[in-house]
Amino acid sequence: MTDWETCPAVESVPDRVSGACIFTGTRVPVSALFENLASGATVEEFLNWFPGVEEWQVRAVLAHEAKALRTPA
Repeated sequence: MTDWETCPAVESVPDRVSGACIFTGTRVPVSALFENLASGATVEEFLNWFPGVEEWQVRAVLAHEAKALRTPA
């Protein structure tokens, strides 16, 4: 499981979206990005569908996850 605490694009607020990891300043779960990408959506489409999320946040989340995948457990 990815540790999102070191990613500035992600926050977890107990009173928002049941404490799920969300894009900072939004109510959009980070999981929505991965679900949409897995379904064939592009980053541009995701940004259009979730206007509160900024491109830098998506890029930061993808880079953070890629780094986590390269790091041995």
